[in-house]
Amino acid sequence: MTEFAARLERVARNPEVFKSFGRGVERETLRYHQDGHLATTPHPKALGSAYANNWITTDFSESLLEFITPVSQDIDTLTAQLEDIHHFTQTKLGEEKMWPLSMPCYVGSEDDINLAQYGSSNSGKMKTLYREGLKRRYGSLMQIISGVHFNFSFPESFWDQLYGQQDEQQRQESKSQAYFGLIRNYYRFGWLIPYFFGASPALCGSFIQGRETKLPFEKIGGTLYLPHATSLRLSDLGYTNSAQSALKIGFNSLEEYLDGLNTAIRTPSEEFAEIGVKVNGEYHQLNSNVLQIENELYAPIRPKRVAKSGEKPSEALARGGVEYIEVRSLDVNPYSSVGINAEQVRFLDLFLAWAALSDSEDMDYCEQACWRENWNKVIAEGRKPGLELQIGCKGEVLSLQDWAKRVFVELTQIAELMDAAHGGNEYQAVCFKLLEWIDNPELTVSGQLLADTKRLGGLGKVGCEFGQRYRQQHLNHQYRTYNAALMEQEVERSVRAQADVEAADELDFDAFLADYFAYLNA
Repeated sequence: MTEFAARLERVARNPEVFKSFGRGVERETLRYHQDGHLATTPHPKALGSAYANNWITTDFSESLLEFITPVSQDIDTLTAQLEDIHHFTQTKLGEEKMWPLSMPCYVGSEDDINLAQYGSSNSGKMKTLYREGLKRRYGSLMQIISGVHFNFSFPESFWDQLYGQQDEQQRQESKSQAYFGLIRNYYRFGWLIPYFFGASPALCGSFIQGRETKLPFEKIGGTLYLPHATSLRLSDLGYTNSAQSALKIGFNSLEEYLDGLNTAIRTPSEEFAEIGVKVNGEYHQLNSNVLQIENELYAPIRPKRVAKSGEKPSEALARGGVEYIEVRSLDVNPYSSVGINAEQVRFLDLFLAWAALSDSEDMDYCEQACWRENWNKVIAEGRKPGLELQIGCKGEVLSLQDWAKRVFVELTQIAELMDAAHGGNEYQAVCFKLLEWIDNPELTVSGQLLADTKRLGGLGKVGCEFGQRYRQQHLNHQYRTYNAALMEQEVERSVRAQADVEAADELDFDAFLADYFAYLNA
């Protein structure tokens, strides 16, 4: 029996484990006008305070909505929460709609992208200044690409089955170690996610206005595309930062990861120093280091812990270890009105469980470079027949299809146990469906979307057609988990909460920033 099979058998002795995975979703979407152009209006007051609303906020810009679900153990509940949040939001948008694609709608000028505003408190102003820094470092267009972040955790019963009785410190260390094993395997095989679910093989020509690219784009009207691409959102055109690629951040332990992260936020950048921090009395960025704050680190997956008030993400991890992981490589699914569907969640359940239960050797920087190359290949040409990938610096070279089928042998074993616990065959059905996609790349989401883009004559037309359809769906939706009164209460509570924070400020902004970043000089 393999180590994987032995671990799976141990966990499966308590079927309740498979019914208790913790899941939460953060979905981003741009507000846009009837004509497919970006909305330049402020965040609607009827949605409450973007600073404090627990369910509806903004990401980089005023027009980039972000919807957040609480953690739940039930996939139908998760979907219902997302649908309810979309419904409430759409009722407050008038004629504006929510863009159903990861790559942005038509943007006439970067000046149309207004930075998200969070009020007059010091912490609110800092959030906007962080975005000012992102704008000056990378440009605003990159920052309004939309994605879906999937937060995931195993229940305590999972760890009980794997490790037996442990004291609190032992359990904390075991969980962190296991989650970092999962992260390493995610880097090795997580390209399966953009292969299956990448949904940005094309982009609006306005997205690369004034930027040089060496990518061999083909054209459909004003749309640019790569014939075999899966997720341009994850490419050099999207969320990447060349300055970060030189950072040495390891994933072999929590300590190694935190050491790398703490070095990165203290590493000066000559390029960003040229922007200046405070110029003629006006702040241009929080600081001129490679990372202004920890959240600027681009990563397709992150170890996370819920932070206490005033605690930075790395401080929370150092205090209590890894509590959950955040999967960040999901494009918005254009074939779901809420950007993600139950099949994707079930695949992630299977894949993340597999990544945690499988052997996961330490990963050196040579192997990190190797996984980056694999991901880049899948992102730019994942649907190309016979595409070859090498797992590990001296590892085997096999076709994407062969690697994927190897993984699916074990995913299917997990699926059988998941279905036995839940009743039904939905997890196995996902495996059978995606196995077909392995051999038929045009069935993948990127394959479907490129076909629709060609059929309708451009990405803008796809976005407008789907967006109009989903607007009607959202408006017609009946609440399933929340209700209108509850949503309105959260709007009112969030406005009061923002006002309370603003009233409590005692320091001026300069002193607040100096205090916040004092740890960099420690």
